[in-house]
Parts: sequence; structure tokens; C-alpha cells
Amino acid sequence: MILKKVLVLLSFSLIITFYGCIKSKPALAEEVELIVNNSEFNGVVLISQNNEQSLLKAKGFADIEKRVPLKTSDLFVIGSISKQITAVLILKEFEKGSITLHDPISKYLKLAQPWSNTITIHHLLTHTHGIVDVNQDLAFEVGSQFQYSQLGYELLANILEKVKGQSFQEISTAFFRENGLMKTFHPADTTYSDLVKGYIQNSDSTFTFETTSLENYVPAGALISNVEDLQLWNKLLYSGVLVNFETLELMKTRYATREHPIFGKVEYGYGLLFKDGQANVEVGAFGYAPAFVSACYYYPEIKTSIVVLENVARNLEDFKKTFAVHSEIMALAKQAALKESGL
Repeated sequence: MILKKVLVLLSFSLIITFYGCIKSKPALAEEVELIVNNSEFNGVVLISQNNEQSLLKAKGFADIEKRVPLKTSDLFVIGSISKQITAVLILKEFEKGSITLHDPISKYLKLAQPWSNTITIHHLLTHTHGIVDVNQDLAFEVGSQFQYSQLGYELLANILEKVKGQSFQEISTAFFRENGLMKTFHPADTTYSDLVKGYIQNSDSTFTFETTSLENYVPAGALISNVEDLQLWNKLLYSGVLVNFETLELMKTRYATREHPIFGKVEYGYGLLFKDGQANVEVGAFGYAPAFVSACYYYPEIKTSIVVLENVARNLEDFKKTFAVHSEIMALAKQAALKESGL
């Protein structure tokens, strides 16, 4: 009888110990998973907290016509998230002394327009240059206002090519491999596979395959990656591996205020966006390439990285609706970060 009681107690103790060893999913990951499950979201989400994945989830299809399910490793066009990568490539040359940020672009590029002597690399990084066409006059006086520009980042890539004597494809590919970003690609690279198809959802809920997703300037909006590489990108960038901390602070410094279609007024650094005074709360970028809807943000106060990649674009008449799931996920993380920072 005594032996029986001992065995029962031992069994109960083992059960308690077993369940005590099972890690419960962090609250943020649970809430994000609930948002994804209860939405039309078609893509992949990764949440990393203290450099450990707390959520990695794929939902929907890589190919809607053939009903091919998405994999968490699938590749997406990352849109304007590309800009911070191009910015880092420029800033690495700045750290080497190959360029200075206030060099006029005429030092590197042979352009016919006289404004090339007054526009600097800094102006290109911050969209304050006024260039609308390399063969036309400026839209405004250099440095006087912000105007989002894909062309400006293409010119930054041209400067990199001049300085390094290589194509932007060669420069970016070498950089990705050196830093372990094995699933991040220039679209001209022929070695990648698993790039998902992008779709526009029509008003009748049908889907149209978008064929122009890679037609943007590559340095500004057409690089290719997946959620795990972008999470690694955040880890490397914000830990001072890709550029030193002093240079990282330059990236997170306000140089212009942008009227963002989703956030309203936000500050713009070098390829990174943040609210006034909150660069250490929430910093990163959205990305849009035709049919590809992306977000890559970092929350320093809670050491959390959020990457959301979607290959179905809806409600394009209102980008707030297009990015609704991304924004809702980010709002949860920001709330936690603000609470931690005491703001």
C-alpha cells in the first residue's frame, strides 16, 4: 500500500516536471498568430524575441492557381526594404573612407545637369535631392524638402559600382554571402529558387498574377529574400555587425519628415523610418513591389524583430487596408516596447 502511494506520487511529480519543462509560447507570438489565423493574410510571418524565434508561420499559397502551399523558407520580393540594404552598402564605403556622405555626386557620376555638383550622397540617401529625371531640372531646391525617390537609390548603386569597379549585382551578392544571408538575392542572380508568385486580389475576390513585380529599380525595391534572412539582417544590423554603432546612429537620425501613406508623419534616416523620438522603440521599413506587401521592423527596447512578407495585395486604393495585418502586428510589438521604455 505504501509502495503504491509512493509510485502514484512519483508519477504525479514526473507529470508536473514534464509540463513544467514545456515552454509556453510568448504572449506576443500568440496574439500575432491569432491575427494571422483570423485574417485573409497570404504569406509568412516571423517573430524573434531575444534572438530566439517565437513564431514562424506560413499561411496560404505560393501559387494560387496550382494551390501550392507556402513554405516558411519561400522567397519574396521585398520592395523598399531593399533601400536600407543599399544604404548599408554605401555606409560601409563611408566607413572605409572610399566616400564621404557630403561628396557631390559629380565626383562619381558623369551627369550633364549642373545640379550634380550640389546634390550629395546624403541627399540621395534621404530623398531630399529633387531629381525626377537625370535629363531634367530639379523638382525643388536641393535639401529643401522630401520627395520619395526610387531613382535616388539607383544612383547610389551607380556610385557603388564606380567606387568598387563591380556591378551592383556582384557587390550585393558578395555582401549577402559574406554575412550569411544565403537566401537574399539580386533578381538577376540565376541561382535562386522558391520565389513565390505575386497576386492582386480583384474586387470580385478573384486573383490576378502580377508580372511586373521585379521591374522596379533593384537597389530601391526589387531585392529578393525570405523571413529568416531578414530576421538575421535585423540581428546583424542592430548589433553593430554590418556597420559600427556610430554609423548605425546615422541611419537612425532624423533628416527629413515624410508624410507616410500608413503612418502619417514619420521621420526618415538612411533607409529607415521611425516616429519622432522613437528610433529606439520601433525602426525599420515597409516594402511594396507590385503584389508583394512587406514589413521588416526591429524593437530595440524589447529586442524583438518582426518580419511580415505577403504575396497577395488587396485594397490597393487604400494602403492602410493593404497593410492592415502588418500594421496590427506591429502595433502589438510597439505597445510592448513603449511600455518597456516608459514612454
